[in-house]
Amino acid sequence: MKFNLGRLLEPQTHAPTESLLLYDPDDLTTHAVVVGMTGSGKTGLCIDLLEEAALSGLPSILIDPKGDITNLLLQFPDLAPADFQKWVNVDEARRAHLPLEDYAAARAAEWRAGLAQWGLGPANIARLKESVEWALYTPGSDAGRPVSVLRSFDPPSLSWDDNTETLRERIAGTVSALLGLVGLEADPVRSREHILLANIFEHAWRAGQPLDLAAIITQVQTPPFAKLGVFDVERFYPEKDRFNLALALNAIAAAPSFQSWVSGEALDVPALLRTPEGKPRCSIFYVAHLSDAERMFFIALLLEQVTAWLRGQTGSAGLRALLYFDEVYGYFPPYPLNPPTKQPLMRLLKQARAFGLGVVLVTQNPGDLDYKGLTNTGSWFIGKLQTDRDKARLLEGLATISAQGSLAFNPSQLDTLISSLKPRNFLLNNVHAPAPLLFETRWAMSYLAGPLTREQIRAFKPPSAAALAAPATGGGVVAAAAPPSAAAPAAPSASVPQYFLPVTQTLEDAVLVWREATGQKRAQFEGGGALVYRPVLFAQALVRYVLARANLNADRRFAYALDATQCEPVPHWAEAEARPVDAKAVSRVAPSGARLADEAPGRLLDPKRLAAWQKDLTGYLYRTADFALHYNPALKAYARPGQSFEEFRAECGRAAAARRDEALAKVRARYDKKLDRLEDRRAAEQREVGRNEDELRARESESRWTGAENILGLVLGHSPRRMMSVSESKKRLAQQARNEVTESKETVETLTEQITQLKAEAQAEFAALAEKWQAVAQDVQPLRLTPKRADILLEVFGLGWRPIWKLTVDGQPLELPAYL
Repeated sequence: MKFNLGRLLEPQTHAPTESLLLYDPDDLTTHAVVVGMTGSGKTGLCIDLLEEAALSGLPSILIDPKGDITNLLLQFPDLAPADFQKWVNVDEARRAHLPLEDYAAARAAEWRAGLAQWGLGPANIARLKESVEWALYTPGSDAGRPVSVLRSFDPPSLSWDDNTETLRERIAGTVSALLGLVGLEADPVRSREHILLANIFEHAWRAGQPLDLAAIITQVQTPPFAKLGVFDVERFYPEKDRFNLALALNAIAAAPSFQSWVSGEALDVPALLRTPEGKPRCSIFYVAHLSDAERMFFIALLLEQVTAWLRGQTGSAGLRALLYFDEVYGYFPPYPLNPPTKQPLMRLLKQARAFGLGVVLVTQNPGDLDYKGLTNTGSWFIGKLQTDRDKARLLEGLATISAQGSLAFNPSQLDTLISSLKPRNFLLNNVHAPAPLLFETRWAMSYLAGPLTREQIRAFKPPSAAALAAPATGGGVVAAAAPPSAAAPAAPSASVPQYFLPVTQTLEDAVLVWREATGQKRAQFEGGGALVYRPVLFAQALVRYVLARANLNADRRFAYALDATQCEPVPHWAEAEARPVDAKAVSRVAPSGARLADEAPGRLLDPKRLAAWQKDLTGYLYRTADFALHYNPALKAYARPGQSFEEFRAECGRAAAARRDEALAKVRARYDKKLDRLEDRRAAEQREVGRNEDELRARESESRWTGAENILGLVLGHSPRRMMSVSESKKRLAQQARNEVTESKETVETLTEQITQLKAEAQAEFAALAEKWQAVAQDVQPLRLTPKRADILLEVFGLGWRPIWKLTVDGQPLELPAYL
């Protein structure tokens, strides 16, 4: 089944035709690149492509660094306004001067009408929803399906004897990613850290031994081998230095946030592509919440897993699966940059075709692609570009590919077509088609809400009931019914809202974290675990920070869960910070079968007391909820929310270097102009010296012959007076020529001195400029924003019920958090 991506346009007029753009999915075996600026409709095109892939039953792995591709999950077969309401943008509704309900209804009507223009409707959306199993993974978080990355350190099933090079490439990528996580950009050939860790991995994998972070840290301190190359380990990498590496790795393992990396599903590519029943699966990896280092670490591991899986597949002429990378900026840069993700991507682009895996790379930055690595790419979807420079860089890259003979390329034709593109218009240059095609994209069946936040994607997490009922590892703990003594939820006063907080940590994960924290690996749990609820004062506020000159309009949420004892004499907010929840999704009624461990204390049911505490929380946030970011006063640059100090300083360094280069270019032009004038004058004087020396030689020759002529003239009877006059004249002319030579040489020397002095002045000014802009780049200062009271919105405030796991371990009662 061919992919319906839109409608063809007339190349000259851009008028729509009656012909659909039906794209052959097998063309994706030669891979594809999608390029377009923000607002070009690039996301809509990619959603269309992925919808068509799902409808054709094609399994896929999608890497989503920004959160746009999660829109694929916003499929509303009924096209009901209520389905849209949770996902529409509140600010857009406010700007439209519409209540949220009315704005959602307008969007639903717009979507229904847009789909109808393309002959699509609810039945098509329903078929899309059921065509594959949709799975949303959130590595480093439990907002979606958690992922256990440590299982990626287990030895692969490939034979070492037959796949030595492949396995070493995988080890190199894995080690580079791991070192990147601790802030080290390591050269696989020169870095001691990289060489040591690579040898640890190879030693373990050759022996068929699994590795985890604890084992790696131990083996860094006490390597399982005596030599590295021809040197003893101690000489090559002394124990003191190895201990520093072990500390850096241990800092990751010790961080509470790292627990979310050790539990969850393994990066098992067959399971990512199909369910146990064989149904195709669309696995979306949402990584927008991760730091740059964490994102690079995870994506590199995922790509290495896909590469390893590929080696175990049989050949295929048709498309059997899809790997989609939504924003490849920074992950596939041109030479000499070589991040851990680049090599596995290069291998996939070269080898995946033979196994039926299509790779689709998407970017809005044409200047950050390694075009030499894209010579195997057959389809280019080109949308509207930001600048002429972007267009020139793209055409230059396509020319590089065309020179390899893998892509037909007409520079002038593509230049004209690209320049005329409008939003939602794309140019398809396909090696399998005779000529480029211009088309407009169809209306997406999924609702395009824009990037989703981590809190929003919790709505797509699988029901926790199954996880609670699943047996846990290492202790045989299963969720059990609450004890008979637990009370059923009682309804508080109507003026006191109550909220049942979500279960964010399964019993299995809670036990695993407890075992790791306490070291009690062999503790025995009796009976099982019961989920009960304890009363707390729960509050959540949204605080908005606005700074126009920094182009900042950011929201932060603060949540607090206080026991009754923490509320007297006033709430101790600082001691009770909690995980924010989706205010729209939090339940106001008790979950089915919920049991309470305690009754709500009276102070949490007093409306007047709650009202006073609300004012107290607003005042507390007004005083303490400042927003920190960095800025550079000279560059008038401000860090983006969430951008680290190192990232912002590096950005300032690049901006300052650009400003320095501009200033140097102006100064260089000014000095070049002066130097050109002086050097032209010196060259003229040097030529004058040559002429004067020739004149001097001629005059001196004349003087020598004049003496001989005078003697002959006396013999012949000529007048002595006339002969003396001629002789004096000749001497005078010779002296004049001699003076002119001296004067010209002095002028040349003077000009040379001036040129030397001018060059020294230029070098001094160059150095001063370099020093000035280096200081500017380093001038990064903290800036703290405090909110206005009007920008503090209490979203949730009232009686909260916090879920708790109650267990018995070795005869002693134990409570573990179910909500973190």
